Amino acid sequence: MNSSQVKIKSVAIIGAGPSAAAALKAENYFDQIRVFERRETAGGTWIHDPDPGPAAPIEPGKLPSEIDVHLDIPSNLPATTLPDRTNRWATTPVYDSLSTNIPNIVMTFSDALLPYGPFAPHYVARQYVESYFALHQTDTLLQTNTAVEDVARSPIRKLNEQGEWKLTLRKYDAARQVDEWWEEFFDAVILANGHYAVPYVPKVIGLEQYMETYPGRVSHSKRYRSPKLYAGQRVLIIGNSVSGRELSEELVGVARDSVLVSRRSPAFWEGDEPPPGIEWKPVVSEYKQDGTILFADGSTLTGIDAVIYCTGYKPSFPFWNEEANGGPLFDYRSNRLVGSYQHVFFRDFPTLGAVGFPRTLTFRSFEYQAIALSRLWSGRNARPLPSPQRQQQWEAERAERTQAQRKYFHDVPWGAETNDYLRELFNFAGLSTLAGDGLLPPPLTRKMVWEYEHVLKWKLPEGKGPHGGNDGLEEDTKMQFRLGSPAADTTLKAQQVHVEEGKGWVVVGKDEGTPVDAA
Repeated sequence: MNSSQVKIKSVAIIGAGPSAAAALKAENYFDQIRVFERRETAGGTWIHDPDPGPAAPIEPGKLPSEIDVHLDIPSNLPATTLPDRTNRWATTPVYDSLSTNIPNIVMTFSDALLPYGPFAPHYVARQYVESYFALHQTDTLLQTNTAVEDVARSPIRKLNEQGEWKLTLRKYDAARQVDEWWEEFFDAVILANGHYAVPYVPKVIGLEQYMETYPGRVSHSKRYRSPKLYAGQRVLIIGNSVSGRELSEELVGVARDSVLVSRRSPAFWEGDEPPPGIEWKPVVSEYKQDGTILFADGSTLTGIDAVIYCTGYKPSFPFWNEEANGGPLFDYRSNRLVGSYQHVFFRDFPTLGAVGFPRTLTFRSFEYQAIALSRLWSGRNARPLPSPQRQQQWEAERAERTQAQRKYFHDVPWGAETNDYLRELFNFAGLSTLAGDGLLPPPLTRKMVWEYEHVLKWKLPEGKGPHGGNDGLEEDTKMQFRLGSPAADTTLKAQQVHVEEGKGWVVVGKDEGTPVDAA
């Protein structure tokens, strides 16, 4: 059965995905659209939790299926139970000084540009997501403080033989201090729950015993909030991807001595020498119980006060009912969604979709994905999906290619590959008419293609990244300081100006109207 053979009139979105809600509503086709968000507001990973709460135990090597478990569902629903206190990893990794680390063209939807630029503080990004619901009048579809605890294909129920999705929902009633449980049924489901929730810490010889001997010394970057907590301490950062770089830069001048950064391999933005205040170290091979840390090259380190793991996250779908749905949704061995096509569609589940899963042009790619799904399920897609056999071939070929390139299956690098990906979604969604219902995917004009391919060519405020620049990838605390609060009269409003093709990007002061030397 494929999506063209079923009539989809009700859709549930798991996670406050604003692009999905907007695209579905614009079709003026679906009878019911519901957005379930477990937090108190929309904003996703941009919600700032000043206090990350009690530290969850670090369990090296454990996968989300082991530490972000499926809850036991009450036998008779609806039901009222005592609150379930299981850790759901709902707090975000947003630290106090974080701002966006990518240009406006990447960080916005095409119909609502950010007024701040080039790098907005985290609270502006959160407000942007919230306001996008209001812009498209989809805020009434949003149900907050509601966790989806089970997603299962229900038995065939309708006359057209379409199987429905049964969602089991849980909402905490603060006034009564109880959990309310109930079920709802939908024709289709969109996964927009993000993948920066469950932190991953690799297994290292002696690490568990080290943490027992020195409680509180080891943490994950998800709990980091301010460099003040590490003042005068000797700090070791594990990992040199985005979070490792951001935290190490923040800690320079605050921590004692140089900030030590353990790297498996150089990041593409790194030069031949570390920036001032940072010392590179190889991979940690073992933790000794006397506090000594052993590295892969045989060198050792003593006197460390804090070890911060900046080793990322693993996608988690604790609500996915493997028994009812015939297997897992995510394969942790190959690090990819099972049976996905174009990172959005599912070969075995034509009424299941994902928005925001691949690592690519974030908000702009979300827009293309959401419109493609909405067009498909409303029957307005310009061309059909390939056969299941062709979809499986795409998955196998991509798996083989990315493995050979030592790349993550769901990484779509900025540049030509991103444009090919967006063009595929664009052609699928189609522009069969400029009239009628539905959102139109942003046209891939020559200017737009150039901007996508040259998104890293943005001149940045001084002092960030190796040798004074951060290649358009990292947050910038100095720019946030200039921006101040949203109400500040002295807020520096910058706009993107595409100068001569091939010359990159410049930051322009709105009041002055002249280029600002940002490098």
